[in-house]
Amino acid sequence: MSMTLTFWGATAEVTGSCHLLELNGKRLLLDCGLLQGGKQQEARNREPFPFDPASLDAVVLSHAHIDHSGRLPLLVKQGYSGPIYTHSATLDLCAILLKDAAMLQGRDTERQNKKRLKQGLEPLEALFDEQDVDVAMTRFIPLEYGMRLDPVPGVTITLRDAGHILGSALLELELDDGQRQKRLVFSGDLGRAGMPILRDPDLVDRADLVLMESTYGNRLHRSWEATLEELKGIFAKAISDSRGNILIPAFSVGRAQELLYLFHLNAKDWDLSRWTICLDSPMAIEATKVYIRHLPLMDDDFKRFVRQHPGKHPLLTDVEFIQSTDESIALNEVHQGLIIIAGSGMCNGGRIRCHLEHNLYRPECDVIICGYQAEGTPGRALVDGVDKLTINGQSIDVRARIHTVGGLSAHADQAELLRWYHHFEGRPPLVLVHGEKEAQEILMATLENEPEPPKAISAASYGDHLDLAALPRLSWLYQGKAPG
Repeated sequence: MSMTLTFWGATAEVTGSCHLLELNGKRLLLDCGLLQGGKQQEARNREPFPFDPASLDAVVLSHAHIDHSGRLPLLVKQGYSGPIYTHSATLDLCAILLKDAAMLQGRDTERQNKKRLKQGLEPLEALFDEQDVDVAMTRFIPLEYGMRLDPVPGVTITLRDAGHILGSALLELELDDGQRQKRLVFSGDLGRAGMPILRDPDLVDRADLVLMESTYGNRLHRSWEATLEELKGIFAKAISDSRGNILIPAFSVGRAQELLYLFHLNAKDWDLSRWTICLDSPMAIEATKVYIRHLPLMDDDFKRFVRQHPGKHPLLTDVEFIQSTDESIALNEVHQGLIIIAGSGMCNGGRIRCHLEHNLYRPECDVIICGYQAEGTPGRALVDGVDKLTINGQSIDVRARIHTVGGLSAHADQAELLRWYHHFEGRPPLVLVHGEKEAQEILMATLENEPEPPKAISAASYGDHLDLAALPRLSWLYQGKAPG
């Protein structure tokens, strides 16, 4: 009898979520995300899977963000033929996000092949295309929060609301190898309590092992009230200082919808009538429609607002939706008075790069960074205070004001991660995933210095192979790398 867990992604880094559970000869994969960041990180997506995709019996997906879902079409392309279980809203969002990822894969591969041709190298094949996405989507099976499912013999899984984006789930897995029973809880990406639109993350009481994300394990976000005041101040100063344009790189799912809601609620207080708000992202527009269709998943305040204002949906008013490329290009002829929300959220693709090219060198403009920026991305460079940024082969001086508004993050900060973990009875063993090394080290030190620390705590390394049947003994942390 065997019960093991192997970490094949999001180890000492945030992206590339991929964790393999094996029980009694059956293999269950938790997430299968793309690695994101600089060129080196993204090149690793071309490496072979460290397991045979055809050998998997089931996949469970925590949520739709590409760093959790983005390699699913590749997994199917390379032989996986089983089900992909996820929340129904995640299914709807993946139909949008994975198609966009396929388009970006095609464009990126085309650019690389032009360079490779000049170097006399063989052309590359895109990781996957839209047809591969279509095939992968036929494998999806929708679930709802609270529904119990047996994806393989000996495993019962329940999805709980993670409060991160629409349909995001933390996963409860009850494991039974015929001799012993264990409970594994995977946080996925954990959201924050008190944020607009979505419900607060569910709290879980019991676990024999907790896998917890650690993206912001080393920092605290500003309070929600302070964040709103910060945004109000940015808009007020932009108006008083010659009023250029304001650019907001935003993830198309979650952040874009949150911003639209905030702008609608605070339009008068923030004097937003002076601005034209543009959502310049076809993918974000489609995702917004998915949010509207899933009203029952929203928090009580949002549902109450929608009921009290029929015909004036807070995600559809006070904003111009920019669909076509020509409409997007035309925005670059407008030199003041625009608030442009555009993807990608890390500035490493999408329409935001064109807007940065035309506005970043202008000192009267502002850029609001409001989400996690992976190492090696242009967004991370802006946060770190770079003087120049290369966009489309051109070196652009960074003269615009750069604002990092951490309070808008959809990831739990250190205090919120601790609060979620502390709800578990008996401080079960904890493995940190989905975080950079510094964030994980600080979070581990904080937990170890508590009056009642976890029974064991570790940050997963790539290929770590854990014997879950040995829980709660401390030796389970040191089973070494996966065989072969």
